[in-house]
Amino acid sequence: MSAPITNVRPDPDQVLVDIVDYVLEYPIDSTLALETARHCLIDTLGCGLEALTYPACTKLMGPIVPGTIVPNGAKVPGTSFQLDPVQAAFNIGAMIRWLDFNDTWLAAEWGHPSDNLGGILATADWLSRGAIAAGKQPLAMKDVLIAMIKAHEIQGCIALENSFNKVGLDHVLLVKLASTAVVGQLIGLTRDELINAVSQAFVDGHALRTYRHAPNTGSRKSWAAGDATSRAVRLALIAKTGEMGYPSVLTAKTWGFYDVLFKGNAFRFQRPYGSYVMENVLFKISFPAEFHAQTAAEAAMNLHAQLNAAGKRVEDIRKITIRTHEAAIRIIDKKGPLNNPADRDHCIQYMIAVPLIHGRLTAADYEDSTAQDARIDVLRAKMECVEDPQFTKDYHDPEKRSIANALTIEFNDGSTFDEVVVEYPIGHKRRREDGIPLLVEKFKTNLARRFPVKQQLAILDVSLDQARLEAMPVNEYVDLYVI
Repeated sequence: MSAPITNVRPDPDQVLVDIVDYVLEYPIDSTLALETARHCLIDTLGCGLEALTYPACTKLMGPIVPGTIVPNGAKVPGTSFQLDPVQAAFNIGAMIRWLDFNDTWLAAEWGHPSDNLGGILATADWLSRGAIAAGKQPLAMKDVLIAMIKAHEIQGCIALENSFNKVGLDHVLLVKLASTAVVGQLIGLTRDELINAVSQAFVDGHALRTYRHAPNTGSRKSWAAGDATSRAVRLALIAKTGEMGYPSVLTAKTWGFYDVLFKGNAFRFQRPYGSYVMENVLFKISFPAEFHAQTAAEAAMNLHAQLNAAGKRVEDIRKITIRTHEAAIRIIDKKGPLNNPADRDHCIQYMIAVPLIHGRLTAADYEDSTAQDARIDVLRAKMECVEDPQFTKDYHDPEKRSIANALTIEFNDGSTFDEVVVEYPIGHKRRREDGIPLLVEKFKTNLARRFPVKQQLAILDVSLDQARLEAMPVNEYVDLYVI
């Protein structure tokens, strides 16, 4: 007969303590991290503004009860909504992620750390409007940038060595965790309350990855992060009431996270929390495509130009070999019918075929109007993915973090083009000098989708000035985006 389980309440798991002590005590003094966070802020909001042109996204937005306006509530950029912080976080998070165009982190686990901006911005705006109504000082945008850096770091450092996808869990679990920690700090939780809140994030139900994979790929992947970051705000507010936490939520035998959901394995860590993730984050600049295909799409654009220069057509192609890394094969190597835009933007063959045919890859190219082009599926059927072990090794190498793809085209007449290899996408840290001007242009394009010229210029004026942005009250910055 086994010994009874002791009912002595243990000290909090070290993972919880490390997260909370980092959030409460670690000073962010990295100029690079703060500057990158500003670029991340404008790029992320710009992605949300583009998503507002898609009815599939906007139908999910607004208050739960139509017509509800929350006094001193958080405003949703690009709209006229003013909501409670939980629902505002969902709105902002959903629009940010809808088109799969915001930043990315690739490691043992994948994800999009700027998804956390939904909870961060909604909470900071709500707190600021409440403070002003009470005659107090609002938060400054530097508080938002610091919260972004810390949320990126929590999500990204855990992702470095721990694969949630291999046990069937979606990476938005890490959005919920990171958002809970930084939102809890923003709303003034004590250390014990914040440990309670973070424990609740692990106790919570967690999303399955099934909505990202065949045969169930669907649009939930576009609002799952909004759901996660809004849930984080709710959990932080619950902890603020003094609600208890669960100190051994990870390590408890039989009933803890490790035993129930992580095959009994404890988390592993490559590095302590600092500002590494924000400094090395990947921006999606050229294409609204799943990040493992960014370099493939860039290579396809190169080959499209070669086809035109050589006077060849896509119909002349016999075979396309895609030399790639293991993660790309696991996530986006996809045969058979593609049923919706969410299915198409997670198919590497589709994201190669469109630029080969049209010389472009935009969010609109995942819609039915483009997908009906029969040449796309004909080309897809001619493509084969092959793993290159060196590409996979370099993908995981912390000094390289490449996302390499290489394309070789063979023609019906037996001729070939030289293989086109792209190791680092334009949004990689190694290509920042080339990438940031394009990121700013992307932001300008997205502002123009939603605002008149005068409003665009007012937003740009402060958004491109680090010192002015950091000092600006959060509510004043968000007001610049109100319709």
